[in-house]
Amino acid sequence: MVENRPWLTVLTHLVLICGVLMVAFPVYISIIAATHGPTALTSGRMPLLPGGELWNNVVEVLTRQQRGAAPYWLMTWNSLLMAISITLGKIAISIISAYAIVYFRFPGRVLAFWMIFITLMLPVEVRIIPTFAVVANLGLLNSYLGLTIPLIASATATFLFRQFFMTIPDELMEAARVDGAGPIKFFRDILLPLSRTNIAALCVILFIYGWIQYLWPLLVTTDPNYYTLMMGVKRLAAAQEADPQWNTIMAAVVMAMLPPVLIVIFMQRLFVKGLVETEK
Repeated sequence: MVENRPWLTVLTHLVLICGVLMVAFPVYISIIAATHGPTALTSGRMPLLPGGELWNNVVEVLTRQQRGAAPYWLMTWNSLLMAISITLGKIAISIISAYAIVYFRFPGRVLAFWMIFITLMLPVEVRIIPTFAVVANLGLLNSYLGLTIPLIASATATFLFRQFFMTIPDELMEAARVDGAGPIKFFRDILLPLSRTNIAALCVILFIYGWIQYLWPLLVTTDPNYYTLMMGVKRLAAAQEADPQWNTIMAAVVMAMLPPVLIVIFMQRLFVKGLVETEK
């Protein structure tokens, strides 16, 4: 019998509300700052209600050319291309790797999986010097290939796909084999449709991962035409240290938040389903 404790329910909701406010308040301040002029943010009092300068701030961000930086729309395109390339590349390589590890019998199959899994302990920040050396020796600096290829391999996605494939009954594979389906047909017609929700969940996570990259693009790009949006926002703030125009900086930050927010909103149902669904 479950005991009903109203005070515990109220306490739980209060803790959740406080947590949401702590996370959402800085975002709210950024949005409010993007709607005011420069004097409202340097007067010593931070406004908490929206202003009427949002459109002017957005136009200024989109039209103003910083010295030594690319236009805002070009940096947005670079970030979008980088995020999409990393997402598609990680999912393609990971799902094929997991399929080979689970359904093909070859010597060293378990060892291959654990070698992939161990790379979780070696993120880009740990191996950044040898990775940069390889990219430089291959002549991939200041290129889209140099921005994306070193970040494509994903042990996490491979592990998730492997765990999902292991839950699929062996009878399904045997039935497909009896019907004359080869490995490619079984993968294309059976495994891919069953993996739809998992792929959707990973798309959201990996897109955000690619979108917010800052350190790696900072190292491999010196040409402003390959700057990403995260680099552009940082340069926008650093270029105005003498007289910070926080209204335009916050407008740039809010616009930079829009793509990942829209991805989460439109794919929320599949995202949650792909994370919590255990039975297929």
